[in-house]
Amino acid sequence: MPEPRRYALQNDDANRLIGELLDAAAVPAGRRPWFQQMLTTVLKLHEDGARSGDLKITNTALKELRYAYKVLAPWEGVRKVTVFGSARTPTAAPAAEAARTFGRRMVDEGWMVVTGAGAGIMGASQQGAGRERSFGLNIRLPFEQEANAWIADDPKLITFKYFFTRKLFLVKAADGFALFPGGFGTMDETFELLTLLQTGKAAMVPLVLVEAGPKPYWRIWDRFVQGVLVERRLTEDDDAAFYRIVDSVDEAVAELTRFYRVYHSSRIVGPNLVFRLARLLTAGEIEELRRRFDDILKGPVDQAPGPLPEEFDEFPDRPRLVLPFTRVAYGRLRRLIDFLNGL
Repeated sequence: MPEPRRYALQNDDANRLIGELLDAAAVPAGRRPWFQQMLTTVLKLHEDGARSGDLKITNTALKELRYAYKVLAPWEGVRKVTVFGSARTPTAAPAAEAARTFGRRMVDEGWMVVTGAGAGIMGASQQGAGRERSFGLNIRLPFEQEANAWIADDPKLITFKYFFTRKLFLVKAADGFALFPGGFGTMDETFELLTLLQTGKAAMVPLVLVEAGPKPYWRIWDRFVQGVLVERRLTEDDDAAFYRIVDSVDEAVAELTRFYRVYHSSRIVGPNLVFRLARLLTAGEIEELRRRFDDILKGPVDQAPGPLPEEFDEFPDRPRLVLPFTRVAYGRLRRLIDFLNGL
């Protein structure tokens, strides 16, 4: 963690007062550098002569981030699925009925449901999940985006001014994604999710594309991906591993929950990617993993019965698989997780 003085204001009196403010607020030593840097960044906007419009954006975004962290914090240990889909889907449409059933089924599995708080697919999945087991992440728009009746006035409803802060939490909060048919917004969210997974900028989580009507939707989309993007080598074959197209709610639920059968979570520790697992692997299983995925590993695979020192005792009951991952070919990494869950 950087030394506080390495990121400082030009004004020494202001730097001293920031230190005194942190003392007065009793900020613990381990967290102090982060707060020091945030306070310094805010005042550097003054030193830089930032425009009033830029200050308004920064101020609003920071407040939205702080409030969303606060609302989500009590449920941090609960698995959540973010549902995307059209706000314009009629309540009696097959896709809406599937979304209601999906929300109910995921709650039965112990998960919570996160949506954009709108009508259509979002409202249907929220209705199925119920108010107590769902979050709504709304966006202020001049049309079409009042919070649906199933989450309106609930303390787990968060209303954002900016799409970028809202989208951050729709992704950050999720242990999985279910995408139903939708318009430009759903396409935007689909390709953003795939981009984040492809580049390693988001944690690896399951993503299901739910066919939920009399006409195909995602398979037509997939024909474009395979016939244009993959065929022209604008993306890789293995990138299709990031998503699964399913034809029923049962398949969607099974795909999402199966992803955590052996795999639990991961984090970067030094040069390695560390998986938390349901159990230690056998020597034979490790050898088979190395044989199949040698192309994305730059050294031997190791195991540990619990957290590495750098993990600060997170998930102490989970054994670790230590992978010298090359940090390229994330589609292959998804296939490695599928291999683990198939053991």
